[in-house]
Order: sequence, then C-alpha cells, then structure tokens
Amino acid sequence: MKCKIKKDDKVMVIAGKDKGKIGKVLRVQRKKDTILVEKVNMVQRHTKANPYANQPGGIIEKEAPIHVSNVMVVCDACAKAARIGYTETKDGKKVRYCKKCNEQFD
Repeated sequence: MKCKIKKDDKVMVIAGKDKGKIGKVLRVQRKKDTILVEKVNMVQRHTKANPYANQPGGIIEKEAPIHVSNVMVVCDACAKAARIGYTETKDGKKVRYCKKCNEQFD
C-alpha cells in the first residue's frame, strides 16, 4: 500500500477507540503500514528496573502504532480531514495536494 503520510503531518483518526482525535505524526513504519501519532492510541507498558542503565521500574505510557488506513491528513487551509493526491508543478516537482481545496502541502 502506498503511504501518502509523512513525518510531522497533522492527522485525524477516523476509526477505532481514538476516533476524532488530531495529532502530529511522530514516525512512519512503511514496511508495516503503520504510523505513530502524538498522544493517540496510548498504551501502558510495565517496565522492570535496570540499575545499570539507571532506569527506574514502573508503568510507562507511550504511543502504539495505528494503521495508515485509520487516519486522514488534516489540511491547514480548509481545516478538515481530506484525501491526498499528487500533482506535478511547472518545474517538474511532484507535490502532494488536498483534494478538497486543491491546496499544496509540500
């Protein structure tokens, strides 16, 4: 599956327990078709203390990956979740654009 989402994009979750939440993309995992979104899909991990690395034990909250089909990019111009298309500029560069308002992302 072609992933049109990049790091630092603003995305909205459209399916799942965090539906409607908006966050920034922290990492894209292209081989697994998943992304990490800031403050979305939070899970608790129980960690063991590691005195050699000076890490305390306890419960840590962190983001879990979300499949790319469950998010949509939020356009800054129209402030809505929109589909993304690709077009070429006059100088031959390939850029992403919002299919609702035709505003370019890159």
